[in-house]
Amino acid sequence: MAKIKVEPKQLDLYKSLLNEQMLAAVKLEPGVLSYTVVADKKDASSITIFEIYANQEAYQSHILTAHFKKYKEAVKDMVLSLELIDVDLIKKTKKENMYQI
Repeated sequence: MAKIKVEPKQLDLYKSLLNEQMLAAVKLEPGVLSYTVVADKKDASSITIFEIYANQEAYQSHILTAHFKKYKEAVKDMVLSLELIDVDLIKKTKKENMYQI
């Protein structure tokens, strides 16, 4: 999980660069299982990213990819703070066909 504070004036550009990186990661890396990105309703520049990898090796491989390095370089001056939190999944559930509602 990543908690990120983005420079508010650069938020739209940041979100575009993040989206580009996420799409590449999911498409190109078998070990990247999913991304979910949320913003604080009271402060849209406070973003939390929930990233799910197949295992620790998939994460380590991910941070060495060209698309991730490109993203990190492009956003380095936009990110005011970054907190990485390593978590263990306790339980996940979802409605079947939840995207067809």
